Amino acid sequence: MTPRTVRHAGERALLVECADLGEVLGLHAVLTAAPLPGQLEVLPAARTLFVRAADRRARDRLVPLLRDLPAAADARPEGDVVRVDTVYDGADLAEVAALTAMSADAVVAAHTGQVWTAAFGGFAPGFAYLVGEHAALDVPRRARPRTAVPAGAVGLAGHFSAVYPRRSPGGWQLLGRTAAPVWDLDRDPTALLRPGARVRFRAVREVVTAVVPTPPAAPVADEGPALVVLAAGTQSLVQDLGRPGRLDLGVSPSGAADRGSARQANRLVGNPREAAVVETVLGGLALRAVGDHVLAVSGARAPLTALRDGSVARTPPTDEPFALYDGEELRVGHPDAGLRVYLAVRGGLAVAPVLGSRSTDVLSGTGPAPLATGTVLPVGPPPGTAVARSEPPRVAAAPGDVLEVPVTLGPREDWVTPESVERLLGQEWTVGVRSNRVGVRLEGTALDRADDAELASEGTVAGAVQVPADGQPVVFLADHPVTGGYPVVAVVRDAALDTLAQVRPGDRVRFRLR
Repeated sequence: MTPRTVRHAGERALLVECADLGEVLGLHAVLTAAPLPGQLEVLPAARTLFVRAADRRARDRLVPLLRDLPAAADARPEGDVVRVDTVYDGADLAEVAALTAMSADAVVAAHTGQVWTAAFGGFAPGFAYLVGEHAALDVPRRARPRTAVPAGAVGLAGHFSAVYPRRSPGGWQLLGRTAAPVWDLDRDPTALLRPGARVRFRAVREVVTAVVPTPPAAPVADEGPALVVLAAGTQSLVQDLGRPGRLDLGVSPSGAADRGSARQANRLVGNPREAAVVETVLGGLALRAVGDHVLAVSGARAPLTALRDGSVARTPPTDEPFALYDGEELRVGHPDAGLRVYLAVRGGLAVAPVLGSRSTDVLSGTGPAPLATGTVLPVGPPPGTAVARSEPPRVAAAPGDVLEVPVTLGPREDWVTPESVERLLGQEWTVGVRSNRVGVRLEGTALDRADDAELASEGTVAGAVQVPADGQPVVFLADHPVTGGYPVVAVVRDAALDTLAQVRPGDRVRFRLR
């Protein structure tokens, strides 16, 4: 067999190029059944396999193994078929009929007359790329994607079909709609169409959604130790170190955008590093203590004020532990440097975990709801370890500084022109106002594609520098999609991700090759 091309995707990941989807699935089956040393996670896509490694050394050891590892001959599963009842009244049914030179009825017959297999997860939790038994319905994506596709929409793109699990943007050709619960956090497994599932669509006149009566709420027990939100500020979320290991479901690791600051805040109050904290943007957060607590605030340098009975009691320090007594309020002011502030309380925030984590993923809507006025954050029991002394602040850049961001090129730097690679590294980029936890959007002289070919969706990592159609790079952060269809031309070094998570709109960054 001809050796595969294996590309670096940052310091801890690889992109393995395969001949076709069959080889992707075969290699995925082999690596899932017998993981290689240092392999943490694998994510299949249309023509590539994304492999996440334990560290840089493990990544490098995996390269020669992945080049020559034989793939399973037939990785398509046998077993029960999931039936998806569908009303075929989609907005693009007539367009698909024209593209395939069929009647609308023939399109429906072709879609329902074959068994589809869930090959891999997509850009959102529960979104599965389904491969059919023949290519009669191979159609291009829409020239202009919709800004909102409703949950339950059934669509086609290329030789794939899919069901949208939640309302989201999308460019697929819509055939119809279903009420099938493809993503349900209260169900095990949460995804109806996991990779390997076999699916058959059935045409129906209407779909019916069962409504389960909500049981009466249980009596509320006496209020335990907690922090009550008086003001949520711009965006305040519960975060921990994330939920790795679920890429095949379309679930990104998420977690604190500045992981180092979250760990520091926990360290200061004596918590385990993975305890849940509050991540808030640009100040404005106000909390009231129920019970006596020990807190610490790290990350962006924000002034703190403790109030009792409406009067200022003291101004607690940042980057060291302090007490907040029963009934006192803590107000987080506007930081003079950085973007995200992290607040830890001794014992950690004891909100209910979702898929093994207390992190809020703003892209997929997974995890606790964003904080709002009146939110009660229960506090867990003391960890039994000592609090720490003060530590140096982590956010050191001053407003107006140009942040240098170290990157490695690849895996798709050849998808832009050589001049654009020089432009990526040679100019200062301005952080755009649409930046968020999904990605830092940069503005500058646009990068040019080497050609107009469409890149099949493939796995991505936090720190990936993706080049969309407008040529303005986006650097993925904690809540990035697990797959993307635009070329990733570089990846930010792991050590710089925390610093990048603290940039504000209007800040300037420069990439340097390292």
